[in-house]
Amino acid sequence: MRPAADASSLIGEKQFNELFPQRQKFYTYQSFVRAIKELGDIKIRVARRATSVYQITRTDKRTGQSKVVRQDVDWNESWAKVKPDSVYEVDFGKFCAEKDPATNKKELAAFFANIAHETRGGEDDTFTDGLMYIHEKDTTNAYVAENDEYPPVPGKKYYGRGPVQLSYNGNYGYAGDVILGDHNILLKNPDLIQTDAVLAFKTAIYFWMTPQTHKPSAHDVMIGVWQPKPKDKAKGRAPGFGMTINIVNGEVECNKGENNYSMKDRMKFYQYFLGKLGVKDTTNCSCATMQP
Repeated sequence: MRPAADASSLIGEKQFNELFPQRQKFYTYQSFVRAIKELGDIKIRVARRATSVYQITRTDKRTGQSKVVRQDVDWNESWAKVKPDSVYEVDFGKFCAEKDPATNKKELAAFFANIAHETRGGEDDTFTDGLMYIHEKDTTNAYVAENDEYPPVPGKKYYGRGPVQLSYNGNYGYAGDVILGDHNILLKNPDLIQTDAVLAFKTAIYFWMTPQTHKPSAHDVMIGVWQPKPKDKAKGRAPGFGMTINIVNGEVECNKGENNYSMKDRMKFYQYFLGKLGVKDTTNCSCATMQP
C-alpha cells in the first residue's frame, strides 16, 4: 500500500504550471502525478555482494508479485558469496511522502531545483525556465560505457533525456529493470524517455530514490536517513541540499569553491522553490568544500 497522501498532494496543477511557466508542453502536471502514482506501486529489494555484484527483486505492491529482474553473472561465485551481503529496499511510494509535511516539501523543492537546473534554457535568476528541454542539446555523444549487465545496443545513444537528463547505458538499463521490469526496453529504445512524459518523470523519480554503488539516494539525504560516516566527514560531506548536488553532478560542481556557476544555480533554484512551497532551509545547501 502506498501512503495515504503521495507527493502529488504537495502541489496542485495551477502551482506546478506557475513554477515551470516556460516548460516544454511535454511536461504536464498530469504526467508528473501519474508517474508518482504508478511508480509508487513499485518497490525493489537490492542485495549486493562484494560491493558491486547485484541481485534486484522488483515487487508490484498492488498484486504482491515479485520478480528478480537482475542477478549479476558472479552472484553465485564462491568469492562473491564469502563477502558480506548488504541489502536495502527502495519504496518509490515514499517519494516526497515519507516524513512530515515540511520535510516532504523540502525534498520536493530539492527535486525541483535539480531537474530545473538540468533542463533550463532561459535567463539567469528568473527561475521560470525549468523543464524546457526533453533531451540535452548536444546529441552527438553516445554516452556509452562498458557494462556487463547493461551493455549498449549498437547504434543507440544514451545522451541525457528527461527531467534529470538520464545518461549512459548503465543508468538506462538499471532504470528499465526498476521501472519496467526489463532492462532491454530502454536499452533498445532510449528515445522512449523523450516521447513518453510519464516515463520521463519516472526516470527522474527513480534516479532520485535509488542509491548508487558509492552514493546514497538524494531522497535519503533530504529526509535525514543518510548520515555521513567518518570518511565522509573527512571529505566535507554533510546532510543537506548540497549533498544532492554531489550525488547528481559532484565531479563537475563540488569541491570547487562557492562561485561554481552550476552549483550556485541549483542553490538559487532550491531557495526559490522553498519559498514557493512555504518552507525554509539554510543547512548545508552548498557543496563547495565537499569532495565528489
